[in-house]
Amino acid sequence: MKPVLKHLVEMTGHRDHSRLEISVVTALQQLMGTQAVRTLEVFNLHDVLYVRPLVFVHDGVATESGFEASVDPQREPLDNFPALAQSIKQRQETATAQRDDGMHVLWLPVWMHNQPVACLEIAQPTPFSRQERDVIHAIFRVYQNYQNLLDYSERDALTGLFNRKTFDEQFARHARAQAANALREPAAAAQTGEAADVPPAGGGAASQWLAVVDIDHFKLVNDRFGHLYGDEVLILIANLLKTSFRAQDRIFRFGGEEFVVLLRSATLEAAHRIFNRFRAAVEQNDFPQVGRVTVSIGFVEASTGMPTEILGRADQALYYAKENGRNRVCYYDELVSAGLLTTTATNDSVELF
Repeated sequence: MKPVLKHLVEMTGHRDHSRLEISVVTALQQLMGTQAVRTLEVFNLHDVLYVRPLVFVHDGVATESGFEASVDPQREPLDNFPALAQSIKQRQETATAQRDDGMHVLWLPVWMHNQPVACLEIAQPTPFSRQERDVIHAIFRVYQNYQNLLDYSERDALTGLFNRKTFDEQFARHARAQAANALREPAAAAQTGEAADVPPAGGGAASQWLAVVDIDHFKLVNDRFGHLYGDEVLILIANLLKTSFRAQDRIFRFGGEEFVVLLRSATLEAAHRIFNRFRAAVEQNDFPQVGRVTVSIGFVEASTGMPTEILGRADQALYYAKENGRNRVCYYDELVSAGLLTTTATNDSVELF
């Protein structure tokens, strides 16, 4: 009992998902005496569900994946795991199977906001006993409950989108992963004999893009219709954001009427098209009582540079859009190339205009 309690205390002492993943894998590895424990991410890529290892035991040590989901060479279609795919389809609590190598596997899917987002996978050479299942399920329930608590602290209460605190943490982690991927992708491609990722249609190289979205004249909406209708506009904008972007993209509410989108693995042409499609969807949407609402968007490539620098550039592009007609999408580099924005001074973290 004491080892179990010790691990539960450690699991609930963390304040971020990655440390929680490492803690639960370590707990199960030590308590069950098995090396084959993984947490898997379940994600959608080009309308296909995939799984990839987030944290796994390597040489007795819990190790994190250093790849972005879309370029992870260890990703596999969910259909490669028929028992797990069937359990997710039928919303079952667990799935079991015996692999060709004789290992018995137990999967426990994690659901958030009615979507499968992760899975705990334990494998061992013998069938799972009743006692082993009880221990695993007890740890899993604590893990899942704490996942939900962390998720609640990471999200904006009104819209359900990620909040500013989460952006700071995820974008810093994203920047580190980008640097790691730049070193690892050529090696991964050499091992598999194929490209690490297939760029989407649209020409040019795929990259990551950060956009700042601001609702035009939102103060007038609050002043004219009241804050209840203003909140409804924010919720409807958030819903349009969720339906306009892919599962691997990230959407944040920064507060007030400002949102941030991290668009992953898209060409410049595709980024223009995607952001303009969202802008048009807002313009064409009928907001009850309020009528028509528009948004302005500034975006920038997010693959290189300090987070404050990248965010500052997107803000400058947004400011130009709002000062020059609103209801438009502006790309930072195009504005600079056209002489519409001029960088006058630079230091390590801030650009001054």
